[in-house]
Amino acid sequence: MADSPPTSRIARTRRFGGLVAGQGLRWAGTRAANALRSDEAADVATGERAAATARELVKQLGQMRGAAMKIGQVLSTVEFTAIPESEREEFKTTLASLRDDVPPLPFKAIERLLKEELDMPVSEAFADFEPEAFAAASIGQVHRATTKDGKAVAVKVQYPGIAEATETDLRNMQMLFPLIRRLAPGLDVDALAGELRERISEELDYEVEAQHHRAMERGWRGHPFVFIPPVNTTLSRRRVLVTEYMAGRRFDVVKALPDEDRDRFGEIVFRFFFGTLNHLRRAAGDPHPGNYLYLEDGRVGFLDFGLMRVVDADYLASERVLAQAITRNDAPAVKAQLASLGYLPRPDDFDADALLGQLRMLAEWYLEPGHRRLSSAYVAQMIEEGSSPRSPYFAQMRRQTVPPQALLIRRMESLVLATLGDVRAAADWHALGAEYWEDAPPSTPLGEQDAAFWAR
Repeated sequence: MADSPPTSRIARTRRFGGLVAGQGLRWAGTRAANALRSDEAADVATGERAAATARELVKQLGQMRGAAMKIGQVLSTVEFTAIPESEREEFKTTLASLRDDVPPLPFKAIERLLKEELDMPVSEAFADFEPEAFAAASIGQVHRATTKDGKAVAVKVQYPGIAEATETDLRNMQMLFPLIRRLAPGLDVDALAGELRERISEELDYEVEAQHHRAMERGWRGHPFVFIPPVNTTLSRRRVLVTEYMAGRRFDVVKALPDEDRDRFGEIVFRFFFGTLNHLRRAAGDPHPGNYLYLEDGRVGFLDFGLMRVVDADYLASERVLAQAITRNDAPAVKAQLASLGYLPRPDDFDADALLGQLRMLAEWYLEPGHRRLSSAYVAQMIEEGSSPRSPYFAQMRRQTVPPQALLIRRMESLVLATLGDVRAAADWHALGAEYWEDAPPSTPLGEQDAAFWAR
């Protein structure tokens, strides 16, 4: 078990400030020494300093729960072009895994919070409550319980004091900007910060998450292969979220299943996230495989809708137009859409054909027609090609940015791809995707069931 996370405003501010000040001095030392080095040696030294900064950033963010860890998770989707290529992927993977290694707090540490939120002792609210948490993340942990009417439920409880700690982290986030700018020179950190503040502030309020969860459950209710457990509104509170308990095969078990089962699972994951975006205009920012369960009846159950954005209809329509332009190799239209969506800070600095080439390379897995079995090695290759200084598009990628409305969309796409590669799923991903951005007819039996559901 872990000790309570540090919640003192002074202690958390000191952690951020110490990181920035220490790394700032080291960067100054590197710049001074570079004045006496050859250009090649200076580039190597700068890369080494960037890598050291990245490792320290991961270490510090990983030691704190709350927004600090959430910031690290979201940063895992950013291309840190200043970090040497040999270390960049490891850095991003470590950031993305911050949520996986959080030890739960002892039950005594959260029992008082439960009593305060429920206005009664736990024993009065539930017929049975397992004190050992079966899952833990950056903001809260989950326990299994049984309600007074005999229903099995999952009880998500926010860590005591984490809301105050997170508010402090969000205020202190601007101290990280100088480091992040050095690691990702092309990133619009102000836009990133605004999106993080809004999304993480919502995630702290489980009543907001419950609203997202209920909207998702209503949207997918009765679907033939997707299941979202209903929220127990009677027992849910601002810091407590209670949902129906799901029993199913976890991701590690799914990865060992035969090809047919893994392919079905992968197609459902793809259809769930792209369908949620297309039909409900919701970008789910945390498509982590720990939030999926392969149910015995063949459906896949999905959890955790705290990090979510409702995308403007006009913006989503423009993203669809962009995908269509890429598919038909219309370079001028691609550039025009990227500019209007906010990806190109200075549109005149970009060549239309180069932009089309870059996007076709990055989205090859679902833009190139044909049956393709994904793998972790393929995903790693795609990421390397998309961030390597050897890429012909590297210079232009450094001058681009990710607009706030697209941040969770791009995070969703990258984590869904990583999941499909990890589970080694196969499909004609282009045909599946075309159903969502071009309204193409269903390409699989699951697609026919899905289309019939949404046509209701």
